[in-house]
Amino acid sequence: MNWINNFVRPKIKALADMAAKKDVPDNLWHKCPGCDAMLHHQELQKHLHVCHHCGYHLRVDVMERLGMLFDGGEYQLVDLPKTAFDPLKFKDRKKYTDRLKDAQSSTGRKDAVAVAQGAIGGRTAVIAALDFSFMGGSMGAAVGDGLVTASRLAVMLGAPFIVIPASGGARMQEGMLSLMQMPRSVIAVEQVKEARLPYIVILTDPTTGGVSASFAMLGDIQIAEPGAQIGFAGRRVIQETIRASLPDGFQTAEYLRDHGMVDLVVPRKEMREKLASIISLLMDGGAAKPASRKAKANGHLLNGKAARDDEAGA
Repeated sequence: MNWINNFVRPKIKALADMAAKKDVPDNLWHKCPGCDAMLHHQELQKHLHVCHHCGYHLRVDVMERLGMLFDGGEYQLVDLPKTAFDPLKFKDRKKYTDRLKDAQSSTGRKDAVAVAQGAIGGRTAVIAALDFSFMGGSMGAAVGDGLVTASRLAVMLGAPFIVIPASGGARMQEGMLSLMQMPRSVIAVEQVKEARLPYIVILTDPTTGGVSASFAMLGDIQIAEPGAQIGFAGRRVIQETIRASLPDGFQTAEYLRDHGMVDLVVPRKEMREKLASIISLLMDGGAAKPASRKAKANGHLLNGKAARDDEAGA
């Protein structure tokens, strides 16, 4: 009996576990952070990465998000200027250059920002979106360059400028240079406003730190996804500083809307339609116009899938 218990059964269990691992891919199922339900990846894609049980909005890849917002999922990625690589020669437990290379390898992106041009509701728009999977969407000089490039393109096209932050804040490995991107991004936003063009912000989970303290909270219209965490410092840090407990739902999109910091909380499936309506009202007084064709950016028009494939292969 001991031979069966100590040798045969463990061998059978090990073989069964190996077979299960080979047959079921690791990314086939995802656990919902809101209700702990197991969600199949095809169901998640079908529902735009929103849990169909509780409505929790999971984080979504930046290229997929762009495809969700532009008409027909078609958009044109904009080439961004080359930024100095590790200007401070920073090193903690790991060299900053190594962290950048790892992030670039895992995401297929040069840095945490992607800029795209396309049509929303038939009108040309420019979107700058941060990718949280790239070093937490942290804002360094490359993100600042991306925001400046996007704002100038919006002014040149006479198009609304839409920013989608998803970030932990300024990038510590770039020190003061990362903090300088805060006023720099504010100036980029002011250039759009001086041109009397709409500046719209879609706040996603999370939007914190130096990003929330600069361009992320300056929108003419502030929209947020349901349940998104939005704030400067974390809840625990604030509680320890003021030595008091915070209310339930503090720093969520709904809490900020109820206290006048956010205009709208819009589910992901309704976001494109809501954006098209807002852009139409702000630009045309409600009358839709065809997308502008002037100032064509580099490259050719790509649909969402092709854009992801193109950037991954870069």
